[in-house]
Amino acid sequence: MIDFFEVSRIKVVFMDVGGVLLTNGWDHESRQEAAKKFDLDYIDMEAKHNFIYNVFEIGSISLDDYLNTVVFDRSRNFSKDDFKKFMFAQSTELPKFLSWLKNWKRQIQLPVFAVNNESRELNDYRIDTFALHQVFDGFFSSCYMKVRKPDPRIFEKALEIAHVKAKECVYFDDRQMLVNAAKKVGINSIQHQEFEITKAILENFI
Repeated sequence: MIDFFEVSRIKVVFMDVGGVLLTNGWDHESRQEAAKKFDLDYIDMEAKHNFIYNVFEIGSISLDDYLNTVVFDRSRNFSKDDFKKFMFAQSTELPKFLSWLKNWKRQIQLPVFAVNNESRELNDYRIDTFALHQVFDGFFSSCYMKVRKPDPRIFEKALEIAHVKAKECVYFDDRQMLVNAAKKVGINSIQHQEFEITKAILENFI
């Protein structure tokens, strides 16, 4: 069910990245694959990840610091660079949407901003590798904002920086919990489930 909003009142589009345009940067499935590839104890690695990922995603520690805690707390028979290459390779483009969105962005006047949870190095890699500047005018990413979804402060800060009211924005996210978090702040929020549905909504802005 998509909530009704007036297209004419929308001044800013907010959008998640992982699960909408790209695969998630470093989710549990990627960590499971890493454990298999590098012969790691997944349960042990996951426990250490869960202990530290919050500070990792708000940019308080570097990727090296994260890996020193989660993987390289002991001697390994593979290098940190090899592990990083694997991490970065987990980011791939989801079908159809990103290429269509780049063309759509050239036809509209509305500013479009990313609101996403991501660590700094992975976020920078994804922006550069997939040319996300062709879609987004800026990135309200957790690693830059020092707060992560579903904390309402990330949405409140995004509204303040974009200098718009919540009712003047629309936000797309693949996770219903995060859609609900944005709704609590007053933002028109839609769960992205299928390319064709989201495409039909965005075409109204052309």
